[in-house]
Amino acid sequence: MSKKLILQWLGKFSLLSLLWLIFSPSAQAALELRVAIKKGANSLQVGSSTPAVVKDNAGRVVGQVAGMNSFVSKVQGGNVNLSQWKSNRLWLEPSGDGVVWIGDRWYRGRVLLVPQGKGITAINYVDLEDYLYSVVGAEAIPSWPKDALKAQAVAARTYALYKRNSGRNQIFDLDTTTATQVYKGLSSEYTTTHQAVRETMGEVMTYNNQIILAVFHSSSGGHTENVEDIWVSPLPYLRGVVDYDQNSPVFSWNKSVSPSTMNRIVGGVGNIQALIPQKTTPQGRIVTMKIVGDRTTKNVAGSDLRKALDLRSTLFRVSLGGNSLQVSGRGFGHGLGLSQWGAQYLAQNGVNYRQILAHYYRNAKLSTLKTQ
Repeated sequence: MSKKLILQWLGKFSLLSLLWLIFSPSAQAALELRVAIKKGANSLQVGSSTPAVVKDNAGRVVGQVAGMNSFVSKVQGGNVNLSQWKSNRLWLEPSGDGVVWIGDRWYRGRVLLVPQGKGITAINYVDLEDYLYSVVGAEAIPSWPKDALKAQAVAARTYALYKRNSGRNQIFDLDTTTATQVYKGLSSEYTTTHQAVRETMGEVMTYNNQIILAVFHSSSGGHTENVEDIWVSPLPYLRGVVDYDQNSPVFSWNKSVSPSTMNRIVGGVGNIQALIPQKTTPQGRIVTMKIVGDRTTKNVAGSDLRKALDLRSTLFRVSLGGNSLQVSGRGFGHGLGLSQWGAQYLAQNGVNYRQILAHYYRNAKLSTLKTQ
């Protein structure tokens, strides 16, 4: 599709109003996120690039450590041990512009160590904007056009705040995986991701003055989905739209699966004779699949098959061929909200990040958080 046609298609969605959400001075601290870096580890290396203080659960300084030193932290008797210090919770806070070492990476901010089960959990307390420098680099490709990275920055900022405001976990808001957002600390920061975050600072997507659930995925396979067809409740801003991800390396894909593997997953059906989509979304994603064997028939959720077979999406079909099952599919991810490869294509063809966001998050507005 030409740049002119794309702009004509998206033009009517380009007028986004700015909603100023004014936070009080005390609310500024609310822009610090709690990110679980390691959960329930047997032991964990922790350190700081600059001299740092160690604090107990009450916030009292109990010790100091030199910069560029690391310590093995463990849980003993329900307490966290860090060198000679012990408490039910311990903080390590770098001085100046220092960063913390957690496990095998450097992270901005500070770290809280807490016992969880029989192991230790490390939670990175980090400024929202600093956090995004890494997330944009981990979720998108840093060499992409600036407007694709800016769209990713706004989506990631919105999603993080949504999870922070609505999360039920008492000790952290997000983790570092695709279950929330990928976060790799300093190792996934780049000049381009810094620029994208700074040039969209404080910008979020809202609906009725509320932060939206700004989910995103790699590639939809040609068309995104209505949220209620994938999850449960409908949302006015997560509507299915035409995607522009045809240049994605995961737009289409194939995989061979052995019958024995499928039998282990399904179990009890005998020799598989057919796999028939029982229920699909309007775009063709598998909700339930009927698996017909020579003994019996079973219905399996598409999401369960995707996980068990390690497929890129639930937009797939399976055919019997020789000694294997041939899986052909499209896209990567759940197919809701922003398509990252779609954003890349649109930005490459002159569509700005505001238009990209308006296309993938229908009825939502680009708003700016204003702190005092």
